[in-house]
Amino acid sequence: MSVKSHSDIEKVATLEESGSILGVPSSALKWHQRLRNVGVESRGIRPIAMEDRTDGQYNRILFLWIAMSFNLLPFSAGTLGPIAFGLSVRDSCLVILFFNVLCCIPPAYFCTWGPKMGMRQMIQARFSFGKFGVLLPVVLNLIGMIGFCILSCILGGQTLAAVADYHLSWSVGVVIISLVSLLVSFMGYTVLHWYERLSWAPVIIAVLVALGTGGKHLSNPTPAAPATAQAVLSFASVMAGFVLTWSPLSSDFTCYMRPEAPSHRIFIYSYVGLLFPVVTLQCLGAAVAACLGNVASWQDGYDQGSVGGLLAAMLAPAHGFGKFLVVLLSLGLVGNVAATFYSVSLNFQMLMPFLIVVPRYIFSIIATAIVIPLSIVGAHHFYATLNNFLALIGYWASAFTIIILEEHFIFRGGKASSYDISTWNTARELPTGIASLGAGLLSLGLVVPSIDQVWFVGPIAKHHRRHWV
Repeated sequence: MSVKSHSDIEKVATLEESGSILGVPSSALKWHQRLRNVGVESRGIRPIAMEDRTDGQYNRILFLWIAMSFNLLPFSAGTLGPIAFGLSVRDSCLVILFFNVLCCIPPAYFCTWGPKMGMRQMIQARFSFGKFGVLLPVVLNLIGMIGFCILSCILGGQTLAAVADYHLSWSVGVVIISLVSLLVSFMGYTVLHWYERLSWAPVIIAVLVALGTGGKHLSNPTPAAPATAQAVLSFASVMAGFVLTWSPLSSDFTCYMRPEAPSHRIFIYSYVGLLFPVVTLQCLGAAVAACLGNVASWQDGYDQGSVGGLLAAMLAPAHGFGKFLVVLLSLGLVGNVAATFYSVSLNFQMLMPFLIVVPRYIFSIIATAIVIPLSIVGAHHFYATLNNFLALIGYWASAFTIIILEEHFIFRGGKASSYDISTWNTARELPTGIASLGAGLLSLGLVVPSIDQVWFVGPIAKHHRRHWV
């Protein structure tokens, strides 16, 4: 990896961004330049040159992960333990704790690669899967990211509707959350980090007040049947899918940081920022869900507006201030959606490499146009979508993570210097990807027969289910 190779990359980038390669009308170029002048990031998937990795505020990544994780989505995932799998609060919390402690390690570790290599995460994956072989993981990553955006927008829309006593439709709420998220992701890296540094604090206040108004009900959960291995492992797969799917995005958020950034600090900030909000809110979600049947107002709120209605019911004793806090809870999802939109825009460029010259922010608009209608259509099937989606998406993310780590440690000795970044876009100098794709597909030979979900039960799972019963 040489500075000279990065300089060559930057020369091409400058020509493309100035319009010399785009061949677009001068009026469009003027608007593009104006947006860049006010701080909109136009850079897409090109590696960041060493001299341009100047961000020394390393604690930004801590606040970014907190903002992306401290919202209603992990709370909703935690409720699946008692509601979908019949687990007690104790068993749900143990699964949440142990599997998150393990599964938060890969995304936090991949964050340390951004400063060293200056590459977006799925561009780095080209060094394992090849320029064209990586398209399959990119497609799966896009499906996963858009799926999470849909879930978050549905949840935000339901919560805003609950604040307005359902005089505001879920669809309007979805549009509001989506457009606010678009605004943040449109601006790019700098504004995204600035917003995430601030957005999580009101959510923490809202959660603390909700505990104050409804915490007295959490001491009497509905008794649950003894946990089965089937229920524990199924819920564990949902928990793994929730955090492992951050791995294909991780270095997107750190690639502007200085090359000499201390890896241990980046890792600790990322790990703590992801683990503690997720575990706290998922355990809280499990505790609230286990008490749902004992509190009539909570049950009514849940029946009317799913998780959003439930939170509105918990905060109802605070009257007008409670409604204000519910609005803050719904807007807390913007931090998650905006960061995901940001990575979606980069993955669109990878999926269609000839669009590398199109500014990144255009794809944020496209992502929003995709998410809004799908969120509106799926709004009334939130829980089934959440459960099935999280269980399914974790399978490919696990295989992807292992393949990237094997490449890095076994074949490259764990050294960032072993990646010749000047070849990032040259297919003949990158691996063919046959080995990585083969390893990923072969893993399905064990995964698919072992799946035990509502939508599919494999033969191995059926065999063990008979023994568990």
